[in-house]
Amino acid sequence: MLPKRRLGKAGPQVGCIGYGAMVLEGYYGPSDDDQSVETIRSALDAGMNMLDSADAYGNGHNEELIGRAIANRREHAFVCTKFGIVFDESEPATEVPTGWGFSLHINGKPAYVRKALDASLRRLHTDVIDLWYAHYPDPSTPIEDTVDAMAEGVAAGKVRYLGLSNVTADQVRRAHSVHPVAAVQYEYSLWRREIETTLLPTLNELGIALVPWSPLGGGFLTGTVTQLEKDDFRQNNPKYAGEGLTANLDRFAPLLDLARQLGATPSQLALAWLLHQGEAIVPIPGTRRPERIDENAKAADLALDSDTLIQIDRLAPVGLAEGATLL
Repeated sequence: MLPKRRLGKAGPQVGCIGYGAMVLEGYYGPSDDDQSVETIRSALDAGMNMLDSADAYGNGHNEELIGRAIANRREHAFVCTKFGIVFDESEPATEVPTGWGFSLHINGKPAYVRKALDASLRRLHTDVIDLWYAHYPDPSTPIEDTVDAMAEGVAAGKVRYLGLSNVTADQVRRAHSVHPVAAVQYEYSLWRREIETTLLPTLNELGIALVPWSPLGGGFLTGTVTQLEKDDFRQNNPKYAGEGLTANLDRFAPLLDLARQLGATPSQLALAWLLHQGEAIVPIPGTRRPERIDENAKAADLALDSDTLIQIDRLAPVGLAEGATLL
C-alpha cells in the first residue's frame, strides 16, 4: 500500500500518488466505460485513493464514471473534482485563452458556484466532495467572491476541503485569507518546472499541498510517445506541436536513459522526482490501463539520493522543453 501524505497543515492524509481521471474521456485515444471503471478501482486497490475529476471532463461524464467506480467503496476514496469551465452557451462566462489553440469559458460567480456544486454531487452519487477545486480563476470575478461561495459548501457539509487550480501566488494568498486552501493544482513535472520560482514557495510558506497535474508531461515522460494521432488532444500542446515533439525527444533522451540505468521506467523516475521535491506534493498521473497503475505506484519505492537529484537537475533544468503554454 502507498505511503500517505497530508494535504495542508491540518488536512487529510491521502496516498502519496493519486489518480487523474481526465484521460478516460478520449482526449488521448478511445476509452471504454467498463474498463475505465476497472482502472479507477485498480487505483483504489493500489492505494491511489485521491481520485481527481472535473465537471468539464466529458461534460460531466467523468464524474459519473467516478460515481460508478466508488459505489460500495466510498469510504476508500478521496473524491476530488473541479468546477468553473462552462460549455452551456446560455450560461454567462468569461473567455480565457489557454495557449493551446483554443479558449475556455469560465464562470466563478457565486450563483454558478452553488449550482455547479449540486450538479457534481448528483453525478458523483455522493453526499460530500472531499476536495473541491475552482478549475480556473474567473477574470471577471474577484477570487475572494468565488472562494466565499465555495466555503458555503463546506459550511453546509457538502464539501470537506477547498482547492484552487491554475492560479497565481497572489490569487492563492487572497483566497487563503477567505477560507483555508488545502491544495492547489498546477502543471508541474520535469517537463515544466517553472513554478519552482513562483507558486511553489508560496504554497510551502502557507502550508498548502501541491497537486501536480500532467506529472508525466501528458505522457511524454513515459518514454513511449514518439508520434501522435491526428485526433490526439496533445496536438494542441506547443510542446508537441510542429517540431516540438522531435526537439523534445532529443532533449530528454539523456533523462530517459538515466531511468533505465536506475532500473526504473521513465514514468517511475518522473514521479519519484516529484515526490522528492517536498512532503506536501501529491502527483495525479492518469492512465487508461489498469496495468499501468502498479507501475506508477512503484514510483513511491524509488529512492533518489542527492547525487542522482543533482544529475536530474542537470539533465532536465527549468525551461528544457521546447514549446511554451500560457497556463
